[in-house]
Amino acid sequence: MHIETIQLWDNQEHVTLTAYVPYQVSSEQASQPRPAIIICPGGAYLYTSDREAEPVALRFASLGYITFVLHYNTYYGSAPIQPDNQQNPNTLVKFPQPLYDVAKAIAVVRENAVKWNVHADQIAVAGFSAGGHLAASIGVHWDKPYVSEHIGVPAECIKPNALILGYALLDSVISMELMNEEETVKYTEMLSLMNSVVLGTSEQSFELLENFSPARFVGAHTPPTFLWHTSEDDLVLSANSLQFAMGLVKHRIPYELHVFEQGGHGLSLADQTTAANETQINHAASSWVELANEWLQRKYS
Repeated sequence: MHIETIQLWDNQEHVTLTAYVPYQVSSEQASQPRPAIIICPGGAYLYTSDREAEPVALRFASLGYITFVLHYNTYYGSAPIQPDNQQNPNTLVKFPQPLYDVAKAIAVVRENAVKWNVHADQIAVAGFSAGGHLAASIGVHWDKPYVSEHIGVPAECIKPNALILGYALLDSVISMELMNEEETVKYTEMLSLMNSVVLGTSEQSFELLENFSPARFVGAHTPPTFLWHTSEDDLVLSANSLQFAMGLVKHRIPYELHVFEQGGHGLSLADQTTAANETQINHAASSWVELANEWLQRKYS
């Protein structure tokens, strides 16, 4: 496998796209472009989680995809968060810059489709937690002129063909409405921090939460979407995925939704490959990878 990391912006060394491209072993393989998946790890826009990056890319690469990991603009850049990476926080994390990062990644993959043996009309964006928020955001905002104009390409060049959203933060309004007191305290602390770094304010007004919620912008332009969550997730409630799915239903957009009964937030692959402890190993939830693969294969057949 050839692994290549490229810098997406001339003046931002920390924003990179890493490609995982299998070596071509025959001319027969080379003549068949493969679907691609761009992975946006989570981390509350403070950092990008290693657990939701390369291990996920390698798993999907083993299923025949050309995979990419996007390290987009985050506040601290790397994990774990320690004093040395808090001294120079990254102000470029403020939206819409992360949105530009993922749009640029899609444009770069399409531009290099022949080089990387990618099917240019089969580029999915996958994201977890805050990375899921970013993936969903490009799914609902790719058609906005300000995004494509910033990248310098037509809007169709930055359109994802599918979304894969894992325990994604998709509707802050409904989360605030449904959480109990203990959950609300935890969620409010996280959201206040995210709002501070991504939006420049810790305010949590209805208007702000609504504008930050991709589920509120689902439309006919939104690509087919695969969503998965766990009902025990008390940081980002499964209602986020349900709300996004309801928008897809309203606009007759193909989707598949799986809510697994057990498992907390941040499962990633939900097996020993990505588990930081035993609670992150969940056999039922780990099936999401194969379910997503089967769903994508049906979409692309």
